[in-house]
Amino acid sequence: MKENWKLLDDFIEQSERIVFFGGAGISTESGIPDFRSASGLYSQGGGYAYPPEVMLSRSFFMREPELFYSFYRGEMLHPEAKPNPGHRALAELEKRGKLTAVITQNIDGLHQLAGSRHVLELHGSVLRNTCMECGASYGLEAVTASSEIIPRCSVCGGMIKPDVVLYEEGLDAAVLNEAAYRIAEADLLLVGGTSLTVQPAAGLVRRFRGDKLALINRNPTPYDADAACIIRDPIGQVLGSILGIEEEPAPGF
Repeated sequence: MKENWKLLDDFIEQSERIVFFGGAGISTESGIPDFRSASGLYSQGGGYAYPPEVMLSRSFFMREPELFYSFYRGEMLHPEAKPNPGHRALAELEKRGKLTAVITQNIDGLHQLAGSRHVLELHGSVLRNTCMECGASYGLEAVTASSEIIPRCSVCGGMIKPDVVLYEEGLDAAVLNEAAYRIAEADLLLVGGTSLTVQPAAGLVRRFRGDKLALINRNPTPYDADAACIIRDPIGQVLGSILGIEEEPAPGF
């Protein structure tokens, strides 16, 4: 085992209140593109007439819902994606009573699918959708299976909006406050797959009061100087190896 992997293994063994704070990098191994890398959505653009940041804004959603949903379905939804060893390792740590929370900037729902129960979704989830008129709740199929470009409520006909935090929208205060509390109480803060540049979420790391900050990220972050352990390898490989979690076999094997 690599030296820095062994150090993280020791940290996990020594800790009882682990918190994982993660971003898109933990889901790239499940086939979901990230946003800010050279090959990510923001850099590539996808050939749309507007930048992704514009199309993922509240004002654009209200002004151009058809274009929003064209982009959203094409680029943001990955219903075929499955949890990788990184997701499953975190669920195993929670099962063992060592991990108190997963705090995620992702909207894909893979942590819950892997078995994690205490997941704080800072940016919402594509799995939840709500009618803007009557408040009726819908699952992902309301968007993916709709025969209309703009999914409509079966109760009142109102436009359905994904329960994801768009640009120009604020984060849920209750979720943000609990995330801050969990990080402040942690004895190991494990950060993975996030650039730690998006505020206010990235500022949560400053709430950590312990001495075991571990970063698993392929690129440097603003918090590298504060970390006790830095790993540049893929999260799934690292956590899967440490926790003994293997890749699930492909169908048919």
